[in-house]
Amino acid sequence: MTTQSTMRAGVLEGHNTPLRLATISRPEIGPREVLVRVRASGVNPLDTKIHAGTAAHARHPLPAIPGIDLAGIVERTGREVTRFKAGDEVYGMTGGVGGVPGSLAEFAAVDADLLALKPANLSMREAAALPLIAITAWEGLIDRAALKAGQKVLIHGGAGGVGHVAIQIARAFGADVFATGSASQRATIEGFGAVFIDRDSPVEAYLAQHTGGRGFDIVYDTVGGKVLDASFEAVRRFGHVVSALGWGTHALAPLSFRAATYSGVFTLLPLLSGEGRAHHGEIMTEATRLVEAGKLVPLLDPRRFTMESVGEAYALIRDHAAKGKLVVEI
Repeated sequence: MTTQSTMRAGVLEGHNTPLRLATISRPEIGPREVLVRVRASGVNPLDTKIHAGTAAHARHPLPAIPGIDLAGIVERTGREVTRFKAGDEVYGMTGGVGGVPGSLAEFAAVDADLLALKPANLSMREAAALPLIAITAWEGLIDRAALKAGQKVLIHGGAGGVGHVAIQIARAFGADVFATGSASQRATIEGFGAVFIDRDSPVEAYLAQHTGGRGFDIVYDTVGGKVLDASFEAVRRFGHVVSALGWGTHALAPLSFRAATYSGVFTLLPLLSGEGRAHHGEIMTEATRLVEAGKLVPLLDPRRFTMESVGEAYALIRDHAAKGKLVVEI
């Protein structure tokens, strides 16, 4: 058990300003929380939007500690926590939004429901890359679309964070998986076991080639905008479209004419509302099972970052220059 009363943390004091590295009080834990010594903090595009103040759906009052994903070691548990003990290696999507302190700190007080045991065959850095993207992919494919073996699944944005995990989850459940991307992403998409579809190909062309014109049983849009509109054209009759970016205005007629259904995924809701947090822990437990079975591997950018260089990681994401997930090592 640690006895120190302070910790270092990255504090966001103003939008679009550098994080200030500060020494602050170590958090106290409640009865259903655990104190985690953070070893790695995953960086997501959402983190950069929160930093810029452009994520109205992910409010995080300032000053604040950002960082949505973490991997670390349990230091201490609250009196009502029974699933974890000191020394356990854990990971999860645990804060950084809604006024919940994030993972860019040496310690975090975390609702135990949000955590799962870290896969034994992943490093802390690898584990911290997974929570948000794994939960988003799982909620869309399994919770919303009820994926079944033998179905044909189309993932839009297959080389992205959510996309490459969605490919692997769908394959683990026995689906035939197809994924769109740019020509430069072909090797990545095929490396994860999906059939590559050039994102510039007309919907009619790839439906004819891969489904005999009938459409896909499930279409998962991780891109949004016009890609969601294309998803309504790509789904088969009685199929299901899922989107993690279902914002804006869209014509539903193509979906309705197929008697297909649509679901939105809002991964942050349990953090923002407090509802459904235990299910996030359950999803991370399933992710651990898949990882340890060799069926799920995170794609990481080889560059390494610390709290002092987190701004460089944010810049790579804003410039679309990351070659996989970015992680800050604490």
